[in-house]
Amino acid sequence: MYHDDHDFYMGHRRPSLISYVAAALIGAVIGGMIVAFVTAGLFDNPTKMNTQDKKSPAPVQTPGESPVVRIAEEVGPTVVGISNRVDVSSFFNNQQVERGTGSGVIFNEAGYIVTNYHVIQDSDQLIVTLPTGKQVSGKLVGADRRTDLAVIKINEKGLETAAFGDSDKIKVGELAVAIGNPLGEELASTVTTGVISALNRTVDVNEQRFQLIQTDAAINPGNSGGALVNSRGEVVGINSVKIVDVNVEGLNFAIPSNTVKPIVESIIKNGRVIRPWIGIIGGDVNPAIKERFGLAVDKGVFVSELPPAGPAAKAGLKSGDVIISFNGQDTKDFGDLRTYIDKQSIGEEVELVVMRGANKNSIKVKLEQMPEE
Repeated sequence: MYHDDHDFYMGHRRPSLISYVAAALIGAVIGGMIVAFVTAGLFDNPTKMNTQDKKSPAPVQTPGESPVVRIAEEVGPTVVGISNRVDVSSFFNNQQVERGTGSGVIFNEAGYIVTNYHVIQDSDQLIVTLPTGKQVSGKLVGADRRTDLAVIKINEKGLETAAFGDSDKIKVGELAVAIGNPLGEELASTVTTGVISALNRTVDVNEQRFQLIQTDAAINPGNSGGALVNSRGEVVGINSVKIVDVNVEGLNFAIPSNTVKPIVESIIKNGRVIRPWIGIIGGDVNPAIKERFGLAVDKGVFVSELPPAGPAAKAGLKSGDVIISFNGQDTKDFGDLRTYIDKQSIGEEVELVVMRGANKNSIKVKLEQMPEE
């Protein structure tokens, strides 16, 4: 549970009381609110990301020189600052104030920049500070709260772009370099170093489940949306989360590049993320739900409603069913179900095992595209 001696943030808002584990993993790293695909061939249109064409050389350094020097020189010019500004009205005047700051990484020469959703959330205007110090207006292309990612665009030419690596190939213990703008413009292009501490860390934040890279490279307020870089100068993650607790130090997290790339591709192409949809409204089975509805299981996803035209309803699921398995995988809670669905494709048929009263049923559902709303 949450204790008073814990201090964790998600932007400027303190979260409501939640479990210690979930809450401790929330600490956002900016003033503002807070995933596997290969690098090549992300776009086949005029806005094609050319980051896959930029080949990062193997680590090269002069005798006695740290590889971080070359990394900072190569990747630093691809990391920008982002100011989230909001309009404030009063009886006397209207003005714009800075709500928070964060970082971003330049994806391609067309001016597309990836950052965190919580960096741009609720903004009235976005100001991007380039590594040269020049400030330009940024336009929000699209955002995805479920992955804490967003894409903005600036109208600038001659931009240096980051090379995005394969996050599935990184190993625990290898060099990790974080580049961003902690505390804002005054400390722009700050470089911190550490190692990859762990892979595939599951973090639940505000009913969202994330699979993240853990690192001990220092991440501070303002670093959100910045780059986590490997020894070859490849961006392998977008910095997002840190634990802020009196008993904790060096627990920071980044969204893997292989999660970032398809999300960015979808946002640039469609303005949003196109996902498969099962079409249920429900929640986790807990003791209160079990007792109220006389359920025969302690875990699973309780189906409370089904949109009539949704895939699950058409397949025969009913209100009151409990989903306990998805394609042979135990489904303990809604987070599990979301994770499994996100790994499928639209049009794919999946098998659900549901408890209906005391009876166990197997139902096949054909996934459809999630409605925009």
